[in-house]
Amino acid sequence: MSPTRYIFVTGGVTSSLGKGIISSSIAKLLVARGFSVTIQKLDPYINIDPGTLNPYEHGECFVTDDGAETDLDLGHYERFSNVPTSQANNVTTGVIYQSVITKERKGEFLGETVQVIPHITDEIKYRIKLLAKRKPYDFIITEIGGTVGDIESLPFIEAVRQLRWELGKNCVVVHLTLVPYLAAAGELKTKPTQHSVKTLLESGVQPDIIVCRCDKHITEGIRHKIALFCNVAPTSVIECIDVETIYDVPIQMRQENLDVEILRKTDMPTETKPDLTDWEQFLFAMKHPAGEVNIGLVGKYVELKDAYKSINESFIHAGTMNGVRVRIQTFHSEFINDTNVEEKLGNLDGVLVAPGFGERGIEGKITAIRFVREKGIPFFGICLGMQCAVIEFGRNVLGLKGAHSTEFDRSTPYPVIDMMEMQKKISGLGGTMRLGSYPCRLVPGSKVTTIYKTENIQERHRHRFEFNNEYLEKYTAAGMVPVGINEKDNLVEIIEIPDHPWFVGVQFHPEFKSTVAQPHPLFVSFVKAAKDYAGR
Repeated sequence: MSPTRYIFVTGGVTSSLGKGIISSSIAKLLVARGFSVTIQKLDPYINIDPGTLNPYEHGECFVTDDGAETDLDLGHYERFSNVPTSQANNVTTGVIYQSVITKERKGEFLGETVQVIPHITDEIKYRIKLLAKRKPYDFIITEIGGTVGDIESLPFIEAVRQLRWELGKNCVVVHLTLVPYLAAAGELKTKPTQHSVKTLLESGVQPDIIVCRCDKHITEGIRHKIALFCNVAPTSVIECIDVETIYDVPIQMRQENLDVEILRKTDMPTETKPDLTDWEQFLFAMKHPAGEVNIGLVGKYVELKDAYKSINESFIHAGTMNGVRVRIQTFHSEFINDTNVEEKLGNLDGVLVAPGFGERGIEGKITAIRFVREKGIPFFGICLGMQCAVIEFGRNVLGLKGAHSTEFDRSTPYPVIDMMEMQKKISGLGGTMRLGSYPCRLVPGSKVTTIYKTENIQERHRHRFEFNNEYLEKYTAAGMVPVGINEKDNLVEIIEIPDHPWFVGVQFHPEFKSTVAQPHPLFVSFVKAAKDYAGR
C-alpha cells in the first residue's frame, strides 16, 4: 500500500487570507481525481476547543458526528469534500499541552524534564499522523492556524520542520501569502510575500508551493520574481485572485494546476483528470437563478459574519436546488418587539430563527415566531429557535402564561423547556452539552418524513435543554405535533404544525450536514416553501 502523503498549509502576512478555503479546494481537487483525503486544523489557542468561546471571539462552533466542537473551517472541509470530519480533525494547543501534562503526571516520561522539544512537538506529530492510523488515506491535509511568525504557532511549525525530514517525498508545504496592490504605486508588491517566506525559512521550513492571494492578476514577471526570491519553481507560484464566491476557488486552483504541482512533488500519478462536472453544474445554477426569495434570519449575532456560517452556506446549497437566489436579511432579535415586528418581517418569504445561548434577545425571537405563525409565513427554528417556538405556542395558544425555559427562568410556572435529568448530574460546562450525532425516528405521514423520504435519520446536536415531555399531550392536542423522537431517551427532536404552510422546529443542527454534493433536505424544503409563498 502506498504511504499516506501529508500536505501542510501555512499562512503569512495576515490572518483571514483563506487557508481553510485553499485547504478545502485542494481536498476537492484530489477527491475529484479519485484519491482518499481528509483535512485537519491545528489551532494555536490554548482553549481545549472553541465550544466555550463567545461567537464574537471565534465565530461559529462547528460540530462533528462524534461530538467534537471544532473550528468553523471544518465546515468548509466537509462542504467542499463531502467527507465527514471527527474529533481528530481539530487539535488545539490546549489539547496538546493537556495530553503532555497528563502523561507527565502519570509518570510516562520516566522522570525526564518535559520540554517543548521533543515532548510537545512529538505530541503534535502524533496527532497529525493519528488520522492515518485510524483509516488509510492517500492524502492528509493539515492547516496550521494563525500566521507564520506568531509565537503561539512556533511549536506547530517546528513539528512540520521535523516531519519534512522524516517524511521526505511524502510531504509538501503550501504557503499562502499576500501580494497586495498599492494604488498609489499602481502595482502589485511582492515584498510581503518575500518577508513571509523568509520568516518561514528562519524556522527551518522551505515552502514547496506559494499561493498568492491578490485582487489583480500577477504577471509572469512577478511570478518569476517570487520564485527567484523564495526558492521555488515558477510553476509553484500559484495565483489566487479574488473571486465571486468561495465555490469558485477549486475551479481557479485547477486552472492554476495547484493539484498537479502537489502530485508531482509527492510522486503521485497525474494522468487522471479531476471530474468537477457536478461542481461546475452547481456553480452555474448558483450564478444563474430563475428567481429569488427573501428569508429573514433572526438571531443574536447577526452583525458577526461568521456566527451563522453553516446556515448561510446551507441556504446557498438549497437555493441552487430550487433554482433561486436566497437573499438573507438579518434581524437582531434584541430589537424585535410587538410594535415593529410586522414592519421588519411582514414582507419576507420565510423566517429562520437561529440557535444561540443566553437570555439576551429571547423575547424578540418569541415575538417573531408568533408573527410568522399567525401570518402563515414559512418558519424554520433551529435548536434554540425550536425551543422559542415551543415557548411561544405554550404562552399564546395553550394559555400557559409565563411559560419559559428553565435556562432563562428557573422559577417559571410552566417549564416547557427543561434540562434532561441525566445532564443535571454532569459537571463542567462542556460536559452538560448533548453533542454529536444521534438517531431520530420520524412519525409516518408527517411533513418531515415526506421531506427526508425515510423514517430514520441521524443529526448533529449541540444543546443542553429539551422539550419537557410533561406537556406533550397538551401540545399535540392543540396542533403543535412532535414528529421526530429520539426513542432511546424519549426526547422530542422535531415539532411541526400541520395546519401551517411550513412550520418546523428541530432540536438539532441540520446546517452542519449540508454540503454542495448533498444539500440538507430540510433547507431545500424550507426554501421551496418560501418560493411557493413568494409566488402565492
